[in-house]
Amino acid sequence: MVIYAPDKAGIQALSNYDLNKIVREMGMKLDSVPNGQTAISRDGDRFLKDTLLVVTRRKDGVMIVINNTDTTRSDSARNRRDYKKDVDRKNRNSWARGVDIQLGLNALITRTAVPGYSPARPYELRPVGSRYIAIAFRQRPTLINGKRAKLSLQYGVEAAWSNYMFDNNVVASRGSEGVVLAPYSEQLNKTKLTTFALQVPVVPRLSFYSASGRKSFHIGLGGFVGYRLDSYTKIKRQNGDKSREHNSFYLNSLRYGLVGHIGLQRTSLFVKYDLNPLFQVGKGPDVRSISFGFML
Repeated sequence: MVIYAPDKAGIQALSNYDLNKIVREMGMKLDSVPNGQTAISRDGDRFLKDTLLVVTRRKDGVMIVINNTDTTRSDSARNRRDYKKDVDRKNRNSWARGVDIQLGLNALITRTAVPGYSPARPYELRPVGSRYIAIAFRQRPTLINGKRAKLSLQYGVEAAWSNYMFDNNVVASRGSEGVVLAPYSEQLNKTKLTTFALQVPVVPRLSFYSASGRKSFHIGLGGFVGYRLDSYTKIKRQNGDKSREHNSFYLNSLRYGLVGHIGLQRTSLFVKYDLNPLFQVGKGPDVRSISFGFML
């Protein structure tokens, strides 16, 4: 319970009130007080002459406001709003921890022509089938906290699965001199190459807030480094039979690149671009992987 006076003089004047009596009598009337504010005026010296009591029933308790003018209601509401803004701002100045799920798509960008892999480009991908999935355990401590903006640093560890589903009925296999992307002997329902990696992203983020303290927009740009732990091909035949082959396929084990975040209120998007090639130099096409999608 909070007993509020709008200024220093009002606080000093509280000694003129029989606060115990006020609390006892207000306690007997709380069942009849609806949600929201109810003003109760008493004349005479029962509490004090011309006393105005504003009783507010809230989820976290009851507020009794004492004043002798109707401006108490607006002053009380304004002070509660200011208090809430201060609390929200302090809460922003903290270590945010959590788990993010990233859902998106993969694409391959060709940098240079490599003999044996161009210009036919048998590694064209199905856009919808080439999915990117990651589970990220992250922390985001606040570096600089202002009234309408804050700068934070997001980092953590994420497990990422990158699926590259081929569109030309080709299957990837490990040859003696490099990866082989050749048409399969029968028509396949699906054929893809999948990698699994552990990655560490580090992204400075700038967040902006509205006058009411709600986050309205954020943007971040940083980098990531990762290591491939597994890779395999998977094919699905027309009759539903499936088969896998685990191999390195001359893929680069080390991954590093750029990562960006952008968000509007509760919607958050990401994009990742590998700066190093997907395959070892001369062992496969010179392509870079790019991933983009939503963060939940």
